[in-house]
Amino acid sequence: MIRALIRYVVFVLVAGTLVYAGYRMLTPATTKTAATEKSEKEEHSDSVAMSDAKVAAAAIELAKAGPAVLHDSLLLNGIVQANQESLVQVTPRFPGVVREVRKRIGDRVEKGDVLAIVESNQSLTPYELKAALAGTIIDRQTTLGEYVSEQKPAFVIADLSTVWVDFSVYRRDLGRVRVGDKILIDPADGGPKIETKISYVSPVGSSETQSALARAVVANAELRLRPGLFATGRLILSAKKVAVAVKSSALQTLENRAVVFVREGEKFAARDVEIGERDPDFAEVTFGVLEGDLYAAQNSFIVKAELAKGGAEDND
Repeated sequence: MIRALIRYVVFVLVAGTLVYAGYRMLTPATTKTAATEKSEKEEHSDSVAMSDAKVAAAAIELAKAGPAVLHDSLLLNGIVQANQESLVQVTPRFPGVVREVRKRIGDRVEKGDVLAIVESNQSLTPYELKAALAGTIIDRQTTLGEYVSEQKPAFVIADLSTVWVDFSVYRRDLGRVRVGDKILIDPADGGPKIETKISYVSPVGSSETQSALARAVVANAELRLRPGLFATGRLILSAKKVAVAVKSSALQTLENRAVVFVREGEKFAARDVEIGERDPDFAEVTFGVLEGDLYAAQNSFIVKAELAKGGAEDND
């Protein structure tokens, strides 16, 4: 009986030792595999494949990180006006009746072009209304058969090759605005900003708006600025050059980390970045992106959405 009990105890001890040894042998490999899978999953979750065709279809702008100039600036709202120094009102010399109208609003005219024919009430003979300068007809206050006189202009012609952009400057900012300051004007037409300078700051203000006028005379050869439309201007107060910067639209947040999606082959990799100084257009990158790196600028949020979509599919 005692021998049988001893043999049973020995058997249990040996079996337990073998089981424990097998567990020790298997555990490191299993743990390593799990860690590898976790690493691979994390690597996958921080990058997403997007072909060049898909990038183009999504209108994702690619840009290269590099030096940039950051600006301390002041945003101003303004309205485009015809340059009053390049504008004329064409008024009839004698009262009479309009017998012929040759030009309409929007027509381009040269100096000396006939605008209308008026029959004088005094002599009953016709005379010509002519353009006093080359430009565009922006207003017409006469029609065929209408009685006209020197009391009211029949046509208004403006040379729109230059225009005024009048900005409202609030009282708290007036001390920061000076003649000669550089200003970047955005016509909101999708094109690049127009760089010019402040040419006039009004010495008086408006009691209604508690603001004063600052004016920029802007070259307008391409007619991007149209009188009557609003425009915004960014007044440049100071400038600082930085070694590496990306467009502000490139910055995204991923799990509470600031990231930039860098193009690597046909993938976008989420690079953790440290941001220094910034302005509305660019952000300085002090760590995470190198000069020359190609990254998603405009519409970078689409890359983030694709990344999230891939993570959701993996979880499924």
